[in-house]
Amino acid sequence: MKVKMNHEYAYDVQHLLKIFGLELERVEDSEELLNTVTIEGEIAFVSARIGETRFDEQVDATSKRSVKRANSRVVYDVISTVLGKTSPYGTLVGVRPVKLVHEMLDQGFEEDVIRQKLYDNHRISSEKLDLLIEIGKREQPFLIDKFDDKNLSLYICIPFCPTRCLYCSFPSNDLRQKGKLVDAYLTCLHKEIDAAYELIKKHDKLVDCIYIGGGTPSILSAEQFEELIGKLNNYFNLPNLKEFTVEAGRPDTITEDKLAVLEKYHVSRICINPQSMNGKTLQLIGRDHTVEAIDETYKLSRNYAFDSINMDLILGLPDEDLEDVKATIDHIVALNPENVTIHTLAVKTSSRLKEMLDKYKMTQSDLVEEMLKYSETKLRACGYVPYYMYRQKNMVGNFENVGYCKEGKESLYNIRIIEEQHSILALGAGAVSKRCFPDEDRFERIANVKGIEDYISRIDDVIKKSATFFKI
Repeated sequence: MKVKMNHEYAYDVQHLLKIFGLELERVEDSEELLNTVTIEGEIAFVSARIGETRFDEQVDATSKRSVKRANSRVVYDVISTVLGKTSPYGTLVGVRPVKLVHEMLDQGFEEDVIRQKLYDNHRISSEKLDLLIEIGKREQPFLIDKFDDKNLSLYICIPFCPTRCLYCSFPSNDLRQKGKLVDAYLTCLHKEIDAAYELIKKHDKLVDCIYIGGGTPSILSAEQFEELIGKLNNYFNLPNLKEFTVEAGRPDTITEDKLAVLEKYHVSRICINPQSMNGKTLQLIGRDHTVEAIDETYKLSRNYAFDSINMDLILGLPDEDLEDVKATIDHIVALNPENVTIHTLAVKTSSRLKEMLDKYKMTQSDLVEEMLKYSETKLRACGYVPYYMYRQKNMVGNFENVGYCKEGKESLYNIRIIEEQHSILALGAGAVSKRCFPDEDRFERIANVKGIEDYISRIDDVIKKSATFFKI
């Protein structure tokens, strides 16, 4: 489809074309989508048309947000009408759509008003409106202290994995190539933790939630875990944390001695993330473990006093069909973890999958929709409820990632990081700190260097930059 525009909203138009399977460079039947934005005083006249199909809006030109939304709507309405198709999230581009619900809940709007506003502004489907509002209402009790700048969360990154998965775009490093850097990395990480503690103490803040992620933190030995978490225990009151999560990650990295250390230091939540319970898929995506190993590791972890175990799954993985996904979901709910996170595959630019797309049979959006519906129906029937969600660029079918939990087992950190109403101090290579100012509806980011070698060689600069966290 060829697009002619006279304005600055090309990114949004490109996004809308993409979710309908179109591209800006593609010409179909010589049809042209004409999209205009004309400003006359304080009124913006927004229009989009193909042939005789046309939609127009007039909005307040002094609000760039209103003009942007109106332009997305008229383009969406034209394409949707011409093609006879809709998209579950309509015109939404953002990765945190539940934030829109929170904004309106905070303003005191009733549920039916929120629903109508979200449809009018973004053309969100009824099914997804139900999901967004349900999650927003469930998250509200966990965000009641959002204006309290006293508390913050601490994130610690261990950016190593046994292997790099096919779809991965995170700042993670294959242990086979960079394992020799683990000791030097930990030395620098300990130095950054020391500096962070002094910073937190100086500004009279309180860490009430800790998350150790990656990567795969469980590549560390029991001794390395003992040293790392022992230091955290010396600095922060671990037994009194609201939540302490460690991504135990893959079964081939989890051992009894490591689990014993996590239990000793009052880790309340661990993650065992299979992504699929299909043996062929595990091999294809680059995981060096079996389905049986996942089962054994899960059962082993149940011998320790963790309050919650999470298991991540990805729908839309190459070469998987609906029956594969059904088998995975059925297997996971039979294990009965407290948390199950359902991800929709996102093809990231920096992943190996992006480079090798022509070698795989990729799942189409209508099939992913069936997978998501089966997963939701099965999980709800087994006592799980959705409690947080987010979206990513280049997701198959323009869908979402949803965290499900048993009642009362919501992850505080997941809610906080997604809704961006709570400050998070992040340590380690590739970690991104977020200082939130909810009363001003804004947040500021401080990103650490991504490369492990850079992190090690520039640790003093990293610490100096982190010291500005409370001065923003």
